[in-house]
Amino acid sequence: MNDGVNGVALAVFIFFFLAVTVMGFLASRWRRAENENSLDEWGLGGRSFGTWVTWFLLGGDLYTAYTFVAVPAAIYAAGAAGFFAVPYTILIYPLIFTFLPRLWSVSHKHGYVTTSDFVRGRFGSKSLSLAVAVTGILATMPYIALQLVGIQAVLDVMGVGGGENTNWFIKDLPLLIAFGVLAAYTYSSGLRAPALIAFVKDTLIYIVIAVAIIYIPIKLGGFDDIFAAASDAYSQTNEATGAPRGALVPAEAGQWTYATLALGSALALFMYPHSITATLSSRSREVIRRNTTILPLYSLMLGLLALLGFMAIAAGIKVENGQLAIPQLFETMFPAWFAGVAFAAIGIGALVPAAIMSIAAANLFTRNIYKDFIKPDATPAQETKVSKLVSLLVKVGALAFVLTMDKTVAINFQLLGGIWILQTFPALVGGLFTRWFHRWALLAGWAVGMLYGTVAAYGVASPTQKHFGGSNAEIPGLGEMGYIGLTAFVLNVVVTVVLTFVLKAAKAPDGIDETSPGDYTADAGDAGVQVELPPATAGAGH
Repeated sequence: MNDGVNGVALAVFIFFFLAVTVMGFLASRWRRAENENSLDEWGLGGRSFGTWVTWFLLGGDLYTAYTFVAVPAAIYAAGAAGFFAVPYTILIYPLIFTFLPRLWSVSHKHGYVTTSDFVRGRFGSKSLSLAVAVTGILATMPYIALQLVGIQAVLDVMGVGGGENTNWFIKDLPLLIAFGVLAAYTYSSGLRAPALIAFVKDTLIYIVIAVAIIYIPIKLGGFDDIFAAASDAYSQTNEATGAPRGALVPAEAGQWTYATLALGSALALFMYPHSITATLSSRSREVIRRNTTILPLYSLMLGLLALLGFMAIAAGIKVENGQLAIPQLFETMFPAWFAGVAFAAIGIGALVPAAIMSIAAANLFTRNIYKDFIKPDATPAQETKVSKLVSLLVKVGALAFVLTMDKTVAINFQLLGGIWILQTFPALVGGLFTRWFHRWALLAGWAVGMLYGTVAAYGVASPTQKHFGGSNAEIPGLGEMGYIGLTAFVLNVVVTVVLTFVLKAAKAPDGIDETSPGDYTADAGDAGVQVELPPATAGAGH
């Protein structure tokens, strides 16, 4: 890594950072509504975004700075196994084509802001709704922290903040400034800020990838030389494990791991609260359907991005922290001014999802904890105020996480978050297609999946950690290594189905379903939109 501050790259980075900061504050005037004191306006952008705004927003939401850094870093460290992120982002789009329009319609019809709102309305259970909300918040917190880790990686490579022996305040001051700006314009503009900034973020990323995939191979002698260098590097023995460092093609022994990780990650992706928040901000179900057909363009970008891991090896990049491999590659291979553009793409790529994630977590707390259990008569203005404050607290928590804990802990908690959020799939997606599942069975299945997933992940060791060292373990009954989250999900579904049969046979009381079949195909402009829950069902069931 170069010594000192890369002044030119830093100047370009600051220029783009200031530009998006101004955009973030101006976003409060973009499509301003007459009544801004509601979660529909602050937390969902007035449910007014069209196809392209939604596409940029969802892309900015799903393809984060951590994706930009971590996917090629996984390739750099272990080879083809890191490509699992590419197939899972392809698998998810046919799936969401089937259920996201239904979720949008019923949420539009009843004024639902969160997935927990829907679960409560569908199954008449505040307890199940609370379980989904708490899971969403827990899974989102380390995800926000990892966006800050992405910013910190860029700042480290640019030489900003000093070395490890520098006073902690001076060292972390740039990150504190970035956090303060993010918190301020999110509080002021709500979801409109990341929606507007996403245009800049995605444009920069596409430019950087297009240049990198052409310019860097030319400097390194072409892809033949790049893959040859990577193959030689992967054949070297890893001293920590005694096995080869990686492989250009996944070994047969790792195929179950690869397949289950890709499938489980695909099922989990749109269970995250920030994914649903961006979805519900759309103005019609047709916008959602169009986006499921054009979002795979981001998967193409992700596949090209992953190749940067091979390029880092061929360029001779040596870093102790794999997350620094790609920023260091950019600084080494690009002219200083374009390295600044690349660093800005990563930095802004952290701000957009971090803002959406904090808004989504705040909405969950406000609607499904504060209003359901603390202040049932909260007005829309009170809800908005609480959500704004909670969004700040969420970001403070993520910042404290990054500043006080080892970065690998944040990564492991994010992996655990993926295992957890997958356990909300039966209640959310199952509920969109059938009312057959019993609310108590869904709650029990969720609890079993959460318990198994957490215990199994705790038992995974790595060369550097005794617990939470990864997200793969032996699949019970198969003897193959697989993704813990998918195994927990299967147990979740089995428990839910069996208990549903038992509870229905015992004639256990069902909760009140406030939805009707027509709600799931309703579009914008259809009559009968309900923003507040009907008094007769608002408190139904636990």
